[in-house]
Amino acid sequence: MDPIVTFENVTKSYGTFLAVEDLNLEIERGKFVTLLGPSGCGKSTTLRMLGGFEVPNSGRIMLSGKDVTRVPPNKRNVNIVFQDYALFPHLSVARNIAFGLELKGHDKKQIHRRVSELLELVQLQEFAHRIPAELSGGQRQRVALMRALAPDPDVLLLDEPLSALDAKLRQQMQMELKSIQKTTGKTFLFVTHDQEEALTMSDQIVVMNKGKIEQMGDPTALYSQPSSTFVANFIGETNLLRSKVQSVNGDLTAVDWQGITVKAGPGALLPQPGDSINVVLRPESIKCSLSEPSTTNKAKGRIRQRVFKGNHTSLMIEVANGAVLNALVHPSDIAQIGDQDIWVGWNTDSTTLIPDKHAAE
Repeated sequence: MDPIVTFENVTKSYGTFLAVEDLNLEIERGKFVTLLGPSGCGKSTTLRMLGGFEVPNSGRIMLSGKDVTRVPPNKRNVNIVFQDYALFPHLSVARNIAFGLELKGHDKKQIHRRVSELLELVQLQEFAHRIPAELSGGQRQRVALMRALAPDPDVLLLDEPLSALDAKLRQQMQMELKSIQKTTGKTFLFVTHDQEEALTMSDQIVVMNKGKIEQMGDPTALYSQPSSTFVANFIGETNLLRSKVQSVNGDLTAVDWQGITVKAGPGALLPQPGDSINVVLRPESIKCSLSEPSTTNKAKGRIRQRVFKGNHTSLMIEVANGAVLNALVHPSDIAQIGDQDIWVGWNTDSTTLIPDKHAAE
């Protein structure tokens, strides 16, 4: 690993409110890293401390091998893109992009070459002489990005920059952002509370909760193997089956889920018989059918609610023990399922085990 950013035991408080507590984090050079979490979890404070807009109470921040903990923002080789883009309304697109280069004293030929290169990257060459008011939201977003990238920062900081866009444009810009990051090879540190954004774009996701890192890893690992109920619930939809361990046989754990025996994979845990535990089961892993399935786990149930969501239908299914499972069913499968009793089934490899914190309290 080649870390370009390191947070070492960083703590930041505002009066009695502890925004970030003893943060230790390394960000690898050339990666798209996302800080993900709910409002107040410390993600924006972390971003602002790296940008130099906030000073930690303790700990240190390293950037490209140098201690920048108390270095002012204009002396750090980072740039930030805010939610509102903060473009200069009276300057043309080209002048907006050139602004940082002019401040650094680059000559006109260098500036013209760099601006042209960046306009071509986002296909805005024909808009070079327009002012921001003459652009769409997506175009303004691209200009703000190029202005931030123009001075060649070590790290680009992005503080929920897509939140002002409508849903369709937001999805388009997610893909474009990731493409720009790959093309430029720059390190992007992105802040969002939207788990879909994080899953779509990130090489690594850092899930934060109450000022601390709850879990970090690549999107697939976080989604399929959450380490806590917070992560399981925050990233995607999930069913948490509160259970008691019956037996452990190698990689197979049998649990009692309110009278139904469920076989699950161990995840990162080494469970013992008698342990209280949660089985994480994603809704898309549940198969619904009129006939008994051949899956490892199965139960009879009855549909209590259907919600049509376009490319799938969400089902709320009450199973034999009175508990409710949420399942996502493809339109081609839902047509054959009426309101009669059905079977639900899922395989062992669709589950993971995490501790039941309620049992420890």
